[in-house]
Amino acid sequence: MNHALYEERKEFVISAEPRINDRIRESEVRLIGASGEQVGVVDIDSALRMAEEFGLDLVEIAAEAKPPVCKIMDFGKYKYEIAQKAREARQNQTHIVVKEMRMTSRIESHDYETKKAHIEKFLLGGDKVKVTVQFRGREQSRPELGYRLLQRLAEDVAEVAFVEFAPKQEGRSLTMVLGPVKRKSDAVAEAKRARKQAEAQG
Repeated sequence: MNHALYEERKEFVISAEPRINDRIRESEVRLIGASGEQVGVVDIDSALRMAEEFGLDLVEIAAEAKPPVCKIMDFGKYKYEIAQKAREARQNQTHIVVKEMRMTSRIESHDYETKKAHIEKFLLGGDKVKVTVQFRGREQSRPELGYRLLQRLAEDVAEVAFVEFAPKQEGRSLTMVLGPVKRKSDAVAEAKRARKQAEAQG
């Protein structure tokens, strides 16, 4: 690894964290007390002494201000709370997945019903579904069969989906994308509620 690049990255990581205590170099700061009260502009030595009296840290929370704004707080606890919030935000993020389903233009009835059930399950889970109709041999000369099949499918799943991308022919295949009526986050929350209810009953 390029050593200079590593040093540059390391320096960036360190500088991304707020300065605390004797790392704060300004002669004056605008101070917020341990209870959140506005103390006003004080010299750095007084601010550090007040933080020490509380057994807490002096943390620079707005370095760009003139003078910079500092707060008396427990820096370890502050860092822990920030990390917890970031973790919760990541857990609450929902990732929309695009599932794929392939059919032939002359699909048999029971195969169609099975694949339709899978598509509905994906959509109810909040995921999108890319449906591809593949043409074999002479079927390529009759693309209208594929269009009719996708139109039928869109109508059959209309309660749980909408057509996000209309059928489009690409070589030997015809593709349509269905979007879920229910948002992914709602579907995930609903699944969690159902699981908790089942556990409570069990």
